[in-house]
Amino acid sequence: MPHKKRIIIIDDHPFFREGLKSIIGQDAGYKVVGEAGTGSQGLQKVRELKPDLALVDVSLPDQSGIELIREIVKNSPQTLVIIVSMHSKIDYIVKAFQTGAKGYIVKESATDMLLKGMSQVLLGNYFMDTSVSHQVVKKLVGMPPRETGATDTGYDALTPREQEVVILMAEGLSIKQVAARLFISPKTVENHRANIMRKLGLQSTIELVRYAAKIGLIDIDLWKE
Repeated sequence: MPHKKRIIIIDDHPFFREGLKSIIGQDAGYKVVGEAGTGSQGLQKVRELKPDLALVDVSLPDQSGIELIREIVKNSPQTLVIIVSMHSKIDYIVKAFQTGAKGYIVKESATDMLLKGMSQVLLGNYFMDTSVSHQVVKKLVGMPPRETGATDTGYDALTPREQEVVILMAEGLSIKQVAARLFISPKTVENHRANIMRKLGLQSTIELVRYAAKIGLIDIDLWKE
């Protein structure tokens, strides 16, 4: 009997996890071996079970899915990661792939796309939900050439935590909201903000938002909404 591919689901919504398990159960070649509602629980199960594939949400109550991808790749390199998220903005998608994800599926497309995406990723291919792939390509093609490489270099010089703070603050979150999202103190967020502003040569939150939009971290039109 062929070896069943072992799957773990990391999402904070139990009902949605059940939905994914129902879809996965349609293919006898897969077996869900674990599930978790937080990033820390998910990473622990990945370490214990060493699954073939992890389905991860970007928005988790204790950490970002982007950060979790990095930890999964570090702790269980053989575990492939597909993001299954409600977010379809380019910054989430690009960052997910840069961090180590092999696939990206929008939650509303899971019924139609999940099994296809899992199959492609387990074959060694990348997979992007067709509902966002055209938008991503269109966005990338429409981006004006960068004036210099300074902005990318500046962003790359930030620590991973500082990069997370940049994205959250550029999306409009307050110091307290960023602290709650990352489970750190407001004082620590303020220290990160000061370091970010110094490293990037920025003076205000508005400049930070413009910077983030310029290098593609956020969609400025969605931010305005």
